[in-house]
Amino acid sequence: MQNADRTALFIDGANLYATAKALGFDIDYKRLLKEFQGRGNLVRAFYYTALIEDQEYSSIRPLIDWLDYNGYRVVTKPTKEFVDSTGRRKVKGNMDIELAIDALELAPFINHMVLFSGDGDFRSLVEAMQRRGVRVSVVSTISSQPPMVADELRRQADEFIDIVQLIPRIGRDPAERTERPPRNFERRPMAPTAAPADPNGDDA
Repeated sequence: MQNADRTALFIDGANLYATAKALGFDIDYKRLLKEFQGRGNLVRAFYYTALIEDQEYSSIRPLIDWLDYNGYRVVTKPTKEFVDSTGRRKVKGNMDIELAIDALELAPFINHMVLFSGDGDFRSLVEAMQRRGVRVSVVSTISSQPPMVADELRRQADEFIDIVQLIPRIGRDPAERTERPPRNFERRPMAPTAAPADPNGDDA
């Protein structure tokens, strides 16, 4: 990466959390920001997550508040609950549209997009950014079983960064983990520097 890069980070919070969990480590968001600030001119760092609003205490709130005060632009929206065809309750909170709109609006002001997601739905966005002259790096992993990144997204990207390579620089010391025990199987409280569990449920 060149120092002349005008870079923006776009973090799919739920997807990044699932990736880190699959690899057995926690993200240190302070170190993550510092890592990419050191690689060039970091114009903006977006973090996207859906929030379950009917909880007395939202386990993601400490992380959201910390990110908001420490250099990230946090984008949230409430989740939607629905019952699927089998009668199971699902929680849906897809942030793809919000991320795509922000990326396209920022495209004239950056030349490098770093997308923290393995979601294949972003392939079209990556292609659209490339048409606007923006180089796109995708951060996910092929080191888990199954891989967390969709093959079509990895192929479309100008650069694929396996997050395993970044763990020494953006991972949190396991000794600092302060996770509380889960309240139930669907809503897992987590440490302030952990990311949210995937609220998307069934993305149909």
